[in-house]
Amino acid sequence: MRTILIGLGTIGQSYCQLLENRKEDLLTNYGIDSKIVAVADSKGVAIDEKGINISDILSVKKNNKSVSELSIGDKSKTSIDLIEEIDAELLVDATPTNIQDGEPSASLLESAMKTKKNIITANKGPLALAFSSIVEKADYNNVILKYSATVGGGTPVLEFGRKCLEADKILEMHAILNGTTNYILTEMDDRGLSFQDALKEAQELGYAETDPTLDVDGFDAAAKLVIMGNLLLGKELVLNDLKIDGIRDITQKDITKAKDNGNTIKLIASVNNMAKVEPVVIPKDDPMSVAGALCSVKFVSEFAGEEIIIGKGAGGMETASAMIRDLVEIKQNMRV
Repeated sequence: MRTILIGLGTIGQSYCQLLENRKEDLLTNYGIDSKIVAVADSKGVAIDEKGINISDILSVKKNNKSVSELSIGDKSKTSIDLIEEIDAELLVDATPTNIQDGEPSASLLESAMKTKKNIITANKGPLALAFSSIVEKADYNNVILKYSATVGGGTPVLEFGRKCLEADKILEMHAILNGTTNYILTEMDDRGLSFQDALKEAQELGYAETDPTLDVDGFDAAAKLVIMGNLLLGKELVLNDLKIDGIRDITQKDITKAKDNGNTIKLIASVNNMAKVEPVVIPKDDPMSVAGALCSVKFVSEFAGEEIIIGKGAGGMETASAMIRDLVEIKQNMRV
């Protein structure tokens, strides 16, 4: 499958590594021979329509260089040029999330759909801002659009709801969707840290960015909830529809008060009659009450009742595994 890969941060590199590690398995079991014919990072591009050696991509990134150092193809090309001009069946979008206007991912998806390229994206920005429009455009252009990596990392949150509960009716969902905030709240609870101290530790461990706004103010969880609500509950949500409160104002006084009553505080994203993200006091022995950087999702369905799925909600290899899962499904759908 001829592939254009845009974005070579942790997720993009992890996707390459998994392609390399599972090369024989993907070919033998699924008939997938994934050939990266063009790749772009933030500083340049590389093009080889015969296929770029994945180990070369990983090697140049390991040395903190741009893929343009590979000296392959026209270095003046942009990411959009690659999509519009290179013959390929698939775009893999591993660009950083931007919930302000969805760029550059929104334009990449638009170009891919116009040129009839199937899409795997790990970028939740465009979907959080214009889910229905993007899905409709993909259908109109007869393009397969897969985005299971946008929610839950490697934990198959969307796939569980979409496939395992397809014969049921999901009524509502409640979820811990952001591992960074869950880590911070866990450390505040278990070790008595202040919010600022727990945040600093999360940053030192690589859970939180230098600017932690998306995580601690609830926007990351909200973007994921929009995708879940649209796909699994048939809502027509955009990010601005949600009531969003983060955890910046949670103090040790709040934590202690909850703890004294056998409870804990978690940042919960929920969708039923309305969609919202807010800190919620829940029993510490609630199955949803996971610790550290774990995430959990509670599905409430008409017949099966409550079901909870728990797993790592982030991480390069975890997210890349969801992208490989999408790759397999695209290959299977292409055969139909």
